[in-house]
Amino acid sequence: MNWIDIGAIDDIPLRGARVVKTRHGCVAVFRTAEAEVFATSDRCPHKGGPLSDGIVHGRKVTCPLHNWVFSLETGQAQGADEGQIETFAAKVEDGRILLDAARLMARSAA
Repeated sequence: MNWIDIGAIDDIPLRGARVVKTRHGCVAVFRTAEAEVFATSDRCPHKGGPLSDGIVHGRKVTCPLHNWVFSLETGQAQGADEGQIETFAAKVEDGRILLDAARLMARSAA
């Protein structure tokens, strides 16, 4: 993997998110209450709601437009909802959030 540094973990509050704008589209980076970090596409497949404005609970996010819930681990819609969001490899090293650049590059080729 080719990791890129996108910022400090302390820049994202617990149960919060930030958007990273890349050449290949916007990526939502979430921080759970346990300080875990996940990265997904920022658009809900239902109506295109900005998931970075959603509510983070556990390892899930709820879309702010119509309350669809997605797993931050798999991107799969939860409950009766259907669909999936893209997920991207993310990790924290020395207090810095790193995203897999190779995965972002592959996104544009799809």
